[in-house]
Amino acid sequence: MKVCVLLSGGMDSVTALYEVRRNHQVVAALSFDYGAKHNASELGWARMHAARHGLRHEVVALDFINELFTSALLRSGGEIPDGHYAEATMQQTVVPFRNGIMLAIAAGFAESIGAEGLVIAAHAGDHAIYPDCREPFMRAMGEAMSAGTYANIQLLRPFIAADKAGIARRGAELGIDYAETWSCYKGGLRHCGVCGTCVERREAFLVAGLPDPTDYEQTPALPPSPLRS
Repeated sequence: MKVCVLLSGGMDSVTALYEVRRNHQVVAALSFDYGAKHNASELGWARMHAARHGLRHEVVALDFINELFTSALLRSGGEIPDGHYAEATMQQTVVPFRNGIMLAIAAGFAESIGAEGLVIAAHAGDHAIYPDCREPFMRAMGEAMSAGTYANIQLLRPFIAADKAGIARRGAELGIDYAETWSCYKGGLRHCGVCGTCVERREAFLVAGLPDPTDYEQTPALPPSPLRS
């Protein structure tokens, strides 16, 4: 199948790109610059991985999200909370209906370039705080994309049942250097090591039993996971 990959430059989407190349023809990678504090940090890695595989790479600017939406993730929002990724405080980083907006745009782009499928790297760890990453939403969005395109665009979600540690293990099997990805929501020059996504990243390598190649500003003891309490 000819597919387009949603490629942010983070661990999950980069792993999805390398994974789907094994069984599908990737015809393009699509990224979004929507005003998130970490967009500039992520997008360079997205460009690099797309170029490495000779892929067409498009970055869609969605300035209206930063201007009109409320989220700590955005440059227009408040401070990024520290703590565990699954804590209720991380709900501050939800960008309302972000995946719905991006998938709608991506479906039109995919049909326009002759693709038959879209790949998104939503995973089980996202389910705790992001409603537009959960399988009921993804299933409904996939049905809408298929029904609303002549190409019957399919929504592929290879990691929807996997956790972050499982993604890290799979990436290691695929030979991915995770130093060439970005997670930190604060978007500094280095990963902070203490925001929710840095904690999730650190925990994933620890649980997977893999060395973590990330350069962190600090690495205090990991907070306990609310999902395990």
